[in-house]
Amino acid sequence: MKLKGLRWWVIGLIALATVINYIDRQSLNVLWPQISEELYPDKSMDERKDIFGWISSIFLFSYAFGQAIFGKIFDKIGTRLGFAFSIGFWSIATALHALAKGFLSFSIFRSILGVAEAGNWPGAAKGNAEWFPSKERAFAQGIFNSGAAIGGIISIPAIAFMTIHFSWQMIFIIVGIIGLLWLVPWMLIMKAPPEKHPWLTEKERKYILDKSENIDQNQDENKNDDYNPVTGKMLSHKESWGVMIASAAIDPIWWLFVFWIPTYLVEVYNMDVKSIGIYGWVPYVGAMIGAWFGGLLAQNRIKAGWNINKTRKFVITLGCLIMLPCFWLLSDPGSPVNAVLIMAVILFGFQTAIGNIQTLPSDLFGKKTVGTLAGLSGMSAKFAGVGLTALVSTLTMGGNYTPAFIVGAVLTLIVLASVWILCPKIEPLKAKK
Repeated sequence: MKLKGLRWWVIGLIALATVINYIDRQSLNVLWPQISEELYPDKSMDERKDIFGWISSIFLFSYAFGQAIFGKIFDKIGTRLGFAFSIGFWSIATALHALAKGFLSFSIFRSILGVAEAGNWPGAAKGNAEWFPSKERAFAQGIFNSGAAIGGIISIPAIAFMTIHFSWQMIFIIVGIIGLLWLVPWMLIMKAPPEKHPWLTEKERKYILDKSENIDQNQDENKNDDYNPVTGKMLSHKESWGVMIASAAIDPIWWLFVFWIPTYLVEVYNMDVKSIGIYGWVPYVGAMIGAWFGGLLAQNRIKAGWNINKTRKFVITLGCLIMLPCFWLLSDPGSPVNAVLIMAVILFGFQTAIGNIQTLPSDLFGKKTVGTLAGLSGMSAKFAGVGLTALVSTLTMGGNYTPAFIVGAVLTLIVLASVWILCPKIEPLKAKK
């Protein structure tokens, strides 16, 4: 049996895994106002917010280690088994949340969830590098990234709706089961890499593997496939640090909204969980559109004759310039509708930029090194996210979120500096003489 367009089925399943990934992690964020009142009725909003901040920081801290671990795992055992291992464990960890009784138990289960969920990102970067030529990678990455936004769009109203019919414990169990069901089509379709997959047509196999399809202007990526340095040598290139710093600066912006949108709406606009379900999904629509836009724009520019260097820098810069003024507007949005719409524009710019940042490892190194650099970049990003997440409860004491938004604007400027200064030319690197 031959399946036409098999690479799109593969990236579609990875995007679906990302949707499930975000439903799993968003469950606690949406349910926390209800759970915290039940578990800590005598504590103030700021105190409950502080507890949530520490639980979320522990999740991200574990996630950071998981990114580095799974980068190596995917490079060792491959994309098929790597994803099965990752999503299987995170689905079980999500279901275990039903047994949580307080800070300690939630922290343990979130830590397991963080390590396991981390595999999704280096796995997606590796799958993208394996299954797509360079001119399609930004668009494929955009499809994958849109899964995170779709997960946010679906999860917030879905979880709010489920609170009408189920206890918060049962919601965690239901969400965990969904992840386990994903394993069935994944193991069926993802039988082997492109070189050996029995369902891949010869035309598509040649398109994916033929290096002539991957030639950028004045750049021969055959050389890129030959350069797979060990980790130490990889880190001797300033471009590697540019990728890691850009990732570390931009990623906390995402977590600022993922973790704190429900709490922001509760604290600033006095919403309950059901009202959060009405408003909280709107920012993720901007994220979804931005993920598609960033990938399509990059693909369009490459088809128009731009090289990888010019394309990546243009799209990343555009995304950052979209975000910057919106952080200022969020300091006084006026109404909850204005607030979520401005957040949607920020996440549009964020996804426009980050999809192209996440393709940089495959632009710079060979396929055997992509997972390692993507994993290290993800780890640095999550450590930065831990720092900001831990600070948010302090920065927003009394319900004033302006200091947190100022930090977001500063991080955006750091992204621009790291890409333009540390990555002077984005192209396949060579071994240093």
